[in-house]
Amino acid sequence: MGVLINEFATGLPHARLRPYVSEYSGYRIVGAEPGLHMGLPSRSLTFIVAFDEPLDVTTAIDGPHRDTYWAMLGGLHDAPAVVRHDGRQHGVQLGVTPRGAAALFGVPAGALASSVVHLDAIVPTFSAELVDRLSEATTWAARWEVLDDVFLRQVCLDTSLPSELEHAWSLIVGSHGLMPVGRLADEVGWSRRHLGQRFTSTFGLTPKVMSRVLRFERAKGLIQAPTRPSLSGVAAACGYADQAHLTREWSAFAGSSPTRWMRDDTLVLLDDSA
Repeated sequence: MGVLINEFATGLPHARLRPYVSEYSGYRIVGAEPGLHMGLPSRSLTFIVAFDEPLDVTTAIDGPHRDTYWAMLGGLHDAPAVVRHDGRQHGVQLGVTPRGAAALFGVPAGALASSVVHLDAIVPTFSAELVDRLSEATTWAARWEVLDDVFLRQVCLDTSLPSELEHAWSLIVGSHGLMPVGRLADEVGWSRRHLGQRFTSTFGLTPKVMSRVLRFERAKGLIQAPTRPSLSGVAAACGYADQAHLTREWSAFAGSSPTRWMRDDTLVLLDDSA
């Protein structure tokens, strides 16, 4: 194996875009061990433009589905997407908020749930320009400028969610998934059933599943931190009953236990943005 190249960069979107995109990130990995990388559930929809070679992604929606993508948008999901790689990965990735799905791509977040779509299938008017300009840019800063320029021209600022759903999303995210669904419904002023129906149709996951995803997301951050606590400490901090409960949730969302995930996913220690 040759010299390992492990390059990451981040940037903030233009202020007008921040309700719709949390962060720009770029990555270039060469010389890693070939294998499988798990795209894990989180609070964000995932937008990726790949350079050099397309992404090889398998999702399990009504049975495994494998495809390659130069540019893709993935919805909120509750199971891992499998990325096959030969030790090389190069591209840009954005964390898109549920509001951003509609404002930037004209598609409700709920319609994208548990799926991955080719960018040109949903935004043919600007996908080619965006991919070409990102590929031609020679620095990460130049790529952030391209993203700002294209998205500022395309964003629909009038796109919004009902205030009750904005409030529910803010509460569930702000509590890292620890707020009980019954209390969430009370805070919003809806019945639990009505909240569940509206939340699921809007975001694509039920409030209960989204809460589990947020607890998992927080646990992932703690496990990947340089000074990570013990797994029992992570379980306690994230609202799991015990370490066994944490492990069961990891098996559901990552396809393996935390220790096996860290061992087998060859890009885990290189990339903490999945």
